[in-house]
Amino acid sequence: MKLPLEATIVEVGPRDGLQNEKKMLSAEQKVHLVERLSGAGLKRIEVVSFVHPKAVPQMANAEKVMKGIKRRPGTQYLALVPNTVGAERALASGAGGLGFFVSASETHNMHNVRMSRQASMAELARVSRLATEARVPLRSYIVTAFGCPYEGKTPASTVVSMAKQMFDEGAAEVCLGDTTGMGNPAQVETVFYELTRQLPANRLAAHFHNTRGAALANVYAALRAGITTFDGAVGGTGGCPFAPGASGNVATEDLVNMLEDMGVHTGVDLDELITCALEIEDILERPLSNSVARAGPSWRLHDPPGRL
Repeated sequence: MKLPLEATIVEVGPRDGLQNEKKMLSAEQKVHLVERLSGAGLKRIEVVSFVHPKAVPQMANAEKVMKGIKRRPGTQYLALVPNTVGAERALASGAGGLGFFVSASETHNMHNVRMSRQASMAELARVSRLATEARVPLRSYIVTAFGCPYEGKTPASTVVSMAKQMFDEGAAEVCLGDTTGMGNPAQVETVFYELTRQLPANRLAAHFHNTRGAALANVYAALRAGITTFDGAVGGTGGCPFAPGASGNVATEDLVNMLEDMGVHTGVDLDELITCALEIEDILERPLSNSVARAGPSWRLHDPPGRL
């Protein structure tokens, strides 16, 4: 099968990767991480989320982090927001794009943001107006897009309907999130094929967690369906505080390694990314669930061992 020549990576490690970590990182450490990632060639970075610090304590220093970054030309610094209050804080801090999330599962949405799905979609419209006024793009996430730990598998029809409504409300991009890693390649390909029959593929993205080891396989399935924008978290960090069993995102270095090895160009310096992943592991003081950071790129050759 013919694969695309290029793919875009959206780095979510500083936000999604850290939000569930017990060790609190300083604003200076987070700024350093973001600048290392942009230095590795990542052009879209989700930096923080503007949520209430009681809900996600790791994000209590969001303003300081967003304001402290030395901006690289051509790099988009995104902030995730749950409501208009968060959007106003993000825009005042210099966010170059907003992310807004609604769960495909009513139960998960109530646990996640304490709102019904209908109320979240109404809030999306208000956030979209703020983004339009500020002339920044809005990225809208459909979380639990492939399955919910409370409700089970998510119907493709629900995802398609929500995506259409999000575009109607002004979203520049809609990203499908496999929040607890319940998706499988056949399901992913089917859902994205259904979406791309009705919506532009270049405005769709995928966000896979590796909870059950299927993240890279799901990326490949989405590629087959025409999707070329993928989220990753350096080191494979991440997880949702409001979804039981949600573990890390697909490691950005694993994602870049696979795509580049298949001839899909990402523009990311993999060696620099691996160095960054190992640094994050040291900072968090725990082993991370990444593979390429340990084994090295698949195209790196070694001298053969000496004769026995």
